[in-house]
Amino acid sequence: MRITKERIAEENKPHLKSHTERFDFLSHTLRHAGGEVEAIIDQLAAFQVAIPSWALGAGGTRFGRFSFYGEPATLEQKIEDVGILQSLTQTAGAISLHIPWDVPSDYTAIKELAASHELLFDAVNSNTFQDQKNAKESYKYGSLSANRSAVRKQAVKHNIEVVDIGKKLGSKSLTVWLADGANFPGQRNFQTALQHTEDSLKEIYAALPSDWKLFIEYKPYEPNFYSTVIQDWGTSFMLANACGDRAYTLVDLGHHLPNTNIEQIVSTLMLKGKLGGFHFNDSKYGDDDSTVGSVKPYALFLIFNELVYGMLNNPQNPYPAWMIDASHNIKDPLEDLIQSLEAIQEAYAKALLIDQSQLKSAQEANDVVVCQEILQDAFRTDVRPLLEAARLRRGGTIHPLKTFRSLKIREQLIRERGKNTVASGL
Repeated sequence: MRITKERIAEENKPHLKSHTERFDFLSHTLRHAGGEVEAIIDQLAAFQVAIPSWALGAGGTRFGRFSFYGEPATLEQKIEDVGILQSLTQTAGAISLHIPWDVPSDYTAIKELAASHELLFDAVNSNTFQDQKNAKESYKYGSLSANRSAVRKQAVKHNIEVVDIGKKLGSKSLTVWLADGANFPGQRNFQTALQHTEDSLKEIYAALPSDWKLFIEYKPYEPNFYSTVIQDWGTSFMLANACGDRAYTLVDLGHHLPNTNIEQIVSTLMLKGKLGGFHFNDSKYGDDDSTVGSVKPYALFLIFNELVYGMLNNPQNPYPAWMIDASHNIKDPLEDLIQSLEAIQEAYAKALLIDQSQLKSAQEANDVVVCQEILQDAFRTDVRPLLEAARLRRGGTIHPLKTFRSLKIREQLIRERGKNTVASGL
């Protein structure tokens, strides 16, 4: 299904007066304080986040999975779902494919379909954390780090095949996340596993086109619980440096131990020019993959403060790639993604309110109280009228979630696809 501009305009009409009143009040307040309202709206309107193809169906756990019906059973339907998100939010301008879950059968048709929804193809993602059908070797004991060279060669070959798929779609980056590790002490030699991983990543990097980037994720535990080969940002950073200038660390917000200072990691990586991208989600305990901003909104804001500072002051770091990596089993996936997109834009807008030079002066004067006030004044500001203005400027909806429900989009998808479709992915 598609949502026309005319239908969006109809849905916006009853809310325009309220939006204008709230926007006028906020913009007057911000301008009085020296804020550049139009510049902030421009930045919000330009900010696009990739949607992963695996997040468009209901998530699950090892205990169960509960469908929301009308799930996208094909790559074409997944692109249509991202097109719905983009029509409503004007923030979801790209889709990120996971291979081999979503291999196109007709590349020309898939590219034309994506373009018709105003979507680009973001990073492609390899999968060596599952054994694939008819694969000769098993990843039970590792992939890029495996003891057996035949397993490593198969994993490297898969990554290169993923790059070839991405080239046909117009992608410009490959994301590698490894489940490799150990569940028991003594199971693996740490140094051997790390060296195998470095050697394998160098092979993959050497096969990349000259205009591509390699993003290396890290995760402290799960599915292995005693150790993982790329367990933290430092290991990822070290491997990226070993590969070359176009290899970067990718930060997934759920891939940290509790209370890790993620904003400091972000700042350090940007200073060193090695922050490649972000996977947004939220968590209470670990890799919960909860809706962005649902648990720790202030932490998300602090991360965006460092991102905004880095984008202004660290030209050595490329513009980061943004993607949502959230998937829950009790929410409508599209509603979950709408809420995540809103939370990301809200945190970004609040960070843009911060006068970085004023904050720098307070920091250099060791005025801890003023530093806190500057941050919290921005965080306490209701920036939703700015987000609405950015969406309106691009032809989106004032209230994406309300419009999603008002148009009964899930019900329409169920009528079109039925109740028994299941999206590929986790």
